[in-house]
Amino acid sequence: MAYKEYKIIHVVEGGLGTIFLGASGIPIKKMETMLNAEAAEGWNVVFQIVEQKRFMLFWKREAVIVTLGR
Repeated sequence: MAYKEYKIIHVVEGGLGTIFLGASGIPIKKMETMLNAEAAEGWNVVFQIVEQKRFMLFWKREAVIVTLGR
């Protein structure tokens, strides 16, 4: 399917949970709310990827990058 426009959503796990607990989690409710709002405007999920980045030298933090198209 060909899309005429794309949009990127970047959802990151919390920093405080990463520092104090060693790991946190992707905020699923926040991601769900964002995707439902975008779907109501006609956007479709085209692709998503989970990335890990170094966070403050000692920890790693996950993020979800979602590509939307319409």
